[in-house]
Amino acid sequence: MGILSRASYVVRSKLNALLNRAEDPTETLDYSYERMRDELQQVKQGIADLTTQKKRLEIQKRRLEENVDKHNEQAREAVRQDRDDLARRALEKKKEKMSQIEELEGQIADLQSTQDDLVEKKNQLQSRIEEFRTKKETMKARYEAAEASTRVSEAMSGVGDEMSDVGRALERAEERTDEMEARSEAMDELQESGAFEDALSDEDEIDRQLGAGRTKSEVDAELETLKTELGASEGSGDEAETEADDDIAAELDELRESEDDEESA
Repeated sequence: MGILSRASYVVRSKLNALLNRAEDPTETLDYSYERMRDELQQVKQGIADLTTQKKRLEIQKRRLEENVDKHNEQAREAVRQDRDDLARRALEKKKEKMSQIEELEGQIADLQSTQDDLVEKKNQLQSRIEEFRTKKETMKARYEAAEASTRVSEAMSGVGDEMSDVGRALERAEERTDEMEARSEAMDELQESGAFEDALSDEDEIDRQLGAGRTKSEVDAELETLKTELGASEGSGDEAETEADDDIAAELDELRESEDDEESA
């Protein structure tokens, strides 16, 4: 096999494969059915044309028959008038018309025979078309049922293109959801550990501890001052002493609470 022959064979093979994939059997069946109907219509048109021609010949034959009767009457009249010459001419025309009638009858008979054959073939073709239509509809129903079953099977198994896309979309959605849930849990954990507050503050761990130490020293100094003031006011009455003790106790409680809050921060 030459190079050109091989190339031609390969091209035809590729085209045939493409056509097979693109072909829809139901459309092919419908197209074939329409072609057969067109052929039937052409046969019917042919029968109609042939019948028209036969009718024209029959009309022409009737006119010739009328002329035969006319020439026959002319011959009779000429004989009554002793005009043999006219009678002879009328009979000659009668004979001529009868010959034409005989020829037309042969043509009409031929057309009738052709018409009968065409009508029989038309009936056969029409029966074939009806039979093909029944088979076509049955085949289309089978094909559509098989196609629907295939789509359902592909959908159930997930091998179809659309179901594959849906499966991938679900996987991406699940991955995205897991990522967002993990991120949310991480944010909650950082919030609880105070990492966000540390990130927003300019102080580092050393600054915070030094600040806590200064606060404690200030509280201790203020406490010593209060003790000194209390010692100086010991000579006051019992009522004043009781009130002072209450105030001191309240102030001590506030200082302790403030110190606890700062240490926990």
